[in-house]
Amino acid sequence: MASLRRWSVLALLLLTIDNTSAQHSDREEVFTLVELNCENLFDCRHDSLKDDYEFLPESARHWTYKRYWRHLNRTAQTILACAGNNSLPDLVALTEVENDSVLIDLTRRSLLRNAHYEYVMTDAPDQRGIDVALLYSPFRFRLLHSDTLRITPPSDMRPTRDILHVEGRISSGDTLHVFVVHAPSRSQGERATRPYRRLVADRLLSAVDTVRQRQPQAKIIVTGDFNDYAGEENLLRYAEGGLTDVSANATGTHGARGTYRYQGRWGSLDHILLSPSLTTHSYNCYIFDAPFLLTKDKKYGGVQPRRNYLGPRFLNGFSDHLPLVLELWGTKPSPKNKIEKARKETR
Repeated sequence: MASLRRWSVLALLLLTIDNTSAQHSDREEVFTLVELNCENLFDCRHDSLKDDYEFLPESARHWTYKRYWRHLNRTAQTILACAGNNSLPDLVALTEVENDSVLIDLTRRSLLRNAHYEYVMTDAPDQRGIDVALLYSPFRFRLLHSDTLRITPPSDMRPTRDILHVEGRISSGDTLHVFVVHAPSRSQGERATRPYRRLVADRLLSAVDTVRQRQPQAKIIVTGDFNDYAGEENLLRYAEGGLTDVSANATGTHGARGTYRYQGRWGSLDHILLSPSLTTHSYNCYIFDAPFLLTKDKKYGGVQPRRNYLGPRFLNGFSDHLPLVLELWGTKPSPKNKIEKARKETR
């Protein structure tokens, strides 16, 4: 009887280990993309070719090196926290980053340094010097090609951000195309600036069609800050082009009903769009709204993103946008030793 009990206990232990390993393996097979508007991730040095005066130590914002490094580390903290308990994000699409120096500081010198991310970014003619970038884990995404799509502005439009196109092979063996976009803002009014964002949509959809001509079943992700809400005209253009906005109904778990809050109303200017070849896979898309990224909305009630600035007033926050997270199932495990090194940096 004692022998039978020992075998029963051993069998139960083996079954528990096997189930735990299977669950752990399932989690490791998730391929994760994070999209984040960093809210003006500028360095403190003047670029003579750009209008970046508001982000200098002597400006009204008093953008000092102390504030810069705090913002870098808080951006890194946000990215690491989006990973959950098991792995680092495989891809991170960033908007509102100034230049290569900022990306070097973020990936090599901030809390993100042990994640060993590589990156590609644009060098656009935007007057303020705002660019977009894609961080990628070389353990999970092998870069094959990258290029930028320039937007030719009409006479009444200022130069805007380039679209970043990155092609890489993921650990499942599939080739993935990622487009990162930061469309023109609505600062002069939604209706007045709508044609500018349509230019971006047309240019991007043309590039997507070119990819599909070469690879009819291409796996394509389009993400970034579109400066349009779900259901608005330019977002519908992407749907007409065969892309599905899987972030349209994304919510958080701590009160966020969008990635952005304006005058007490939640909405998402950030989106993740997928080609049909990816929407047939299992996926999950949500807003990451951990409590440390939120603050009370004293005027309208509820919570809002814990932003870094409100006009020239420093609020010592993170970003005025919350990150979007996309999880896709069906890829191979990521190296745990690299993960643990990076996660220890946040403790």
